Amino acid sequence: MNFPFFISRRYLFSKKSTNAINVISLISVIGVAVATMALVIVLSVFNGFHDLVASFLTNFDPQLEILPAQGKSAMANDPLLLKVKHLDDVAVATENVQDLALATYNGQQTMVTIKGVEDNFDSLTNIKQILYGDGQYELHAGNLDYGILGIRLSQFFNMGASWNGYLKIFAPKRTGQLDMMNPTDGFVVDSLLSPGVVFSVNQPKYDKDHIICSIDFARRLFDLEGKISSLELRLKDDANPETVKEEIQGIVGNKYRVLDRFEQQVDTFKIMEIEKTIAYFFLTFILVVACFNIVGSLSMLIIDKKNDVVTLRNLGANDKQITRVFLFEGRMIAVLGAVLGILLGLLLCWLQQTFGLVSLGNSSGNFVVNAYPVSVHYIDIVFIFITVIVVGWLAVWYPVHYFSKRLLTNSLSATD
Repeated sequence: MNFPFFISRRYLFSKKSTNAINVISLISVIGVAVATMALVIVLSVFNGFHDLVASFLTNFDPQLEILPAQGKSAMANDPLLLKVKHLDDVAVATENVQDLALATYNGQQTMVTIKGVEDNFDSLTNIKQILYGDGQYELHAGNLDYGILGIRLSQFFNMGASWNGYLKIFAPKRTGQLDMMNPTDGFVVDSLLSPGVVFSVNQPKYDKDHIICSIDFARRLFDLEGKISSLELRLKDDANPETVKEEIQGIVGNKYRVLDRFEQQVDTFKIMEIEKTIAYFFLTFILVVACFNIVGSLSMLIIDKKNDVVTLRNLGANDKQITRVFLFEGRMIAVLGAVLGILLGLLLCWLQQTFGLVSLGNSSGNFVVNAYPVSVHYIDIVFIFITVIVVGWLAVWYPVHYFSKRLLTNSLSATD
């Protein structure tokens, strides 16, 4: 058996001559446990919001999106894109034409993003699951073109899920010069009818300014006949997105960029990762402060066990072994606090997931979810455990060596 570890374990659980040492040791364990528990809970809440946002975007964003590396459009009949469409792992491929335009209705106007898609867009995404209204998913019927608005855009125009008349769309002509005497001639003007539904992604980026329409309407509006802004893909259920992404990137080379769902929303998820990282560093700082309790506990323990040090020396223990006794004491406090804190944190996360103990608001409908979302990522738990151990061990190293050195010097003087 490891001699220093055996002695330090007895010191940790045995009664000291002064009760204050036991109390301070208990406080040290509790302090580390609370800081560890806070790390588990806070990072899990950030994960919960991350997964919640990702679930919203799943209803609208494709699994993979292929964009031109240069420029805003590409030829729809590009052999590279045709080859991608016929890959075995591709279940649905739909062409997309997207650009900015001006929308007007009943004297109100605003800039919008026109997203023209093929008829199989509802097979590519879960768009039907986020539609609201008395109508149905429909992009065109005969010569009529329909536009499905984001819910916030619909509220801006005060039109609801269904509206009467036409929603006019203006897009600047790509050729020719603008005549300032008659500026309306510099725009392509077209109109959309209501299909009786609006969509809600619960993300302002889409709900506030997006309009889904047929790709033919978008091509006429933006003068992009035979071209696309992107090719959007849904893979088969048994396909590995990362593997397929690498395969497609190898096919299209540097001519196109292949983006997964997280890369399509890189700004949103990067901000969330930054916030999570900042929270981690703040809570780690609190953990460092909590570890000062361990230093106080060990300092008092070293003073309390000065007679034992003389006994251990007489029994043949060297200075290094005696120092390691107190090092193990501090490390065990850190490990005990880490394990206890992680278990408590996981318990509270489970309670929050199951019962929603902490709600977001009292009024129904004000928030997308009623309680704080929680998602435990076990790689975070491992990282937290390592963080607590490293911080705890570093916090006790110098004080233990300093006080042990002084104690050993004094014990030598007393023996002499």
